[in-house]
Amino acid sequence: MGITVQELRNLDKDSYQIIDMRDEIEVAHGSIPNAVHMPAEEIHKAIEEQTEDAFPRDKKLVICCARGRFSTDVAEALCESGYDAVSLQGGYIAWLLDTMKQQEADEICADVEQSIRKKFHKPIWSKFTKAINQYELVKEGDRIAVCISGGKDSMLMAKLFQELKRHNKFQFDVKFLVMDPGYSPANRQVIEENARKLKVPITVFESDIFDSVYNIEKSPCYLCARMRRGHLYSYAKELGCNKIALGHHYDDVIETILMGMLYGAQVQTMMPKLHSTNFEGMELIRPLYLVREDSIKAWRDYNNLHFIQCACKFTDTCTTCNNEENQSKRMEIKALIQELKKTNKYVEGNIFKSVENVNLSTIVAYKEHGVKHHFLDTYDEE
Repeated sequence: MGITVQELRNLDKDSYQIIDMRDEIEVAHGSIPNAVHMPAEEIHKAIEEQTEDAFPRDKKLVICCARGRFSTDVAEALCESGYDAVSLQGGYIAWLLDTMKQQEADEICADVEQSIRKKFHKPIWSKFTKAINQYELVKEGDRIAVCISGGKDSMLMAKLFQELKRHNKFQFDVKFLVMDPGYSPANRQVIEENARKLKVPITVFESDIFDSVYNIEKSPCYLCARMRRGHLYSYAKELGCNKIALGHHYDDVIETILMGMLYGAQVQTMMPKLHSTNFEGMELIRPLYLVREDSIKAWRDYNNLHFIQCACKFTDTCTTCNNEENQSKRMEIKALIQELKKTNKYVEGNIFKSVENVNLSTIVAYKEHGVKHHFLDTYDEE
């Protein structure tokens, strides 16, 4: 029968009426805007006398005392009289503390947004909008589930989408989605606190994926990643979304290209967008496709932000939800790229562009839609 301050803030302001039952001295020191002051004895008198116009019946009645200790009984009495009434958990003190946090969040959020528009306009904002336009990632009428893992990449992506909403010329909607697959309480708290400070209105839904893969010996992280992707698609579709946005960046792309060649014996890349094969009508998009990881780190450090590296409660050092072997390989690839840069400063760009400049006439074999094509198939015809 209680409601938290945060839940109250999420309600339509016209859908509820706050009734402050504190005494006049307490109210004189401060009150919630638009609250109606009515001491407890007046409320009980109105209930006993069944005064018709004492309380609105078309609104939820939120009863507020100093600390939420006495408002519960009053809310119960109103419910017994046919009203939709709840107690404000923590009372006026909880609202006051939340308001102070909100003011802090306003300052932090304003600075973060200003840094995106000014200091990081070229390395982040321009790259983000270039990917949006170049790969046609966002279209009019889209409903996009921006998937937030709690790390620096996805939280930046959320802020960029908020900025895009403010300035874009056509209508689209976004939902900021956090899936809790079994995070430790501390990790979940960090995610929620960062979302509060950055004023990202997240929707959290829970699953038991971590428990499901806990006893899997072979590639548990691969299975976990696939299951998480499926849950994100499914929940996003329930919310009416047609796309999910993931926070993979430029460095993820070039590392994936090299890993595929050196460890997988194949030439492939992380695509900027994909049609889902299991969820009809759904797409996956990667809006940070052209943004460098160093730029994201610089944005994070400039704003003194702190994000979890990985929210997995089993492997708190994991960064990409891959197993230990793949993590080792990815670190090797990072080191290799840095070594190559010492003699060729264009090496990263060349790796990225290599999958845009594939000449099929010089390829021994390739696959298309699961079918393998060999150069000997048409060699004599030429």
